[in-house]
Amino acid sequence: MTPTYAIEADNLIKKFPSRQQPDKTGAPKKKFSLPNPFKRTPPTLFTAVDGVSLQIHPGEIFGLLGPNGAGKSTTIRMLCTLLEPTSGVARVNGYDTVRNANLVRQNLGTVLAGERSIYWKLTGRENLEYFAALYHIPPAIARKRIDELLERMEITARANELVERYSTGMRQRIAISRALLARPPILLLDEPTLGLDPQAARNLRELILSLKTEGHTILLTTHYMEEADQLSDRIGIIDQGKIIALDTPAVLKNRINQQDVLRLEVAGWKPEIGEKIQSMPEVGSLVTRYMGSESLWELTLHTPNSRALLPKLIEQVNFNGTHVANLNVVKPSLEDVFIQLTGKALRD
Repeated sequence: MTPTYAIEADNLIKKFPSRQQPDKTGAPKKKFSLPNPFKRTPPTLFTAVDGVSLQIHPGEIFGLLGPNGAGKSTTIRMLCTLLEPTSGVARVNGYDTVRNANLVRQNLGTVLAGERSIYWKLTGRENLEYFAALYHIPPAIARKRIDELLERMEITARANELVERYSTGMRQRIAISRALLARPPILLLDEPTLGLDPQAARNLRELILSLKTEGHTILLTTHYMEEADQLSDRIGIIDQGKIIALDTPAVLKNRINQQDVLRLEVAGWKPEIGEKIQSMPEVGSLVTRYMGSESLWELTLHTPNSRALLPKLIEQVNFNGTHVANLNVVKPSLEDVFIQLTGKALRD
């Protein structure tokens, strides 16, 4: 029987022992202290994932977005069996991630961010041969699949070079090839374009779309809003361990159509100005970002009435050496949805 969902999570919760034990007043201590194994006092627990529920349909690309520390990586690791949930249930292609972990791994290809999933002292071809043996793929079939993947990833000419000589983009293509070797129906791609140059990132996005057309279900995490908007059929936004929004990119953007989005470039920025702007009743949210050149800061504000706000805003900013260098009223983007929901930019 074909499962209704490719991936399903029902009230997933994951708690970890806190690194900071509370003192008698309940406030965390400043210094790290290991729990004493001879004391019966249970350790203080930190809830990293707090009741996450979602359903991913077969054949869709589902984007999971969240700021650092939101619980995104913990959720991903529970889905691919690297972590067991404290409570709740997750299923991949109908298989329980705890009771049927081996079957889950057979149905799931993963590429995790920040983890070296291939061996740099082997060639690209040797890496794929090694993993094909681990997956118990018959040698004749493995050779054919490896040749097909190397050709598809445009690595054939350098397949016999050590991976340590590859660019970041080529290493990522080998990692995705490894995930595709056993032809799993579901792929979990954790920030696949992180650290890639623009051309390599574009090629990888095209690859992801082609994998969808072949019938793969893809769970994608990314820090790039434009990428999520371009690739995802639906998007879930996670913050503080909870899913706070889940819908198509178009529907999510329509949620703030009644809001004007102002983007300003400000020179000589001072934090106290931000506090005054945030206190204005016309300002719904404010996010600041240092632009890294010429002491410029970018301000993103949401307001129901930009015409009423602009004179007050410019008066507040153009004071004591601070001035507006550029100002635009822009159409709401997925980034603006994220800011409105979380009060922070994606990389905060």
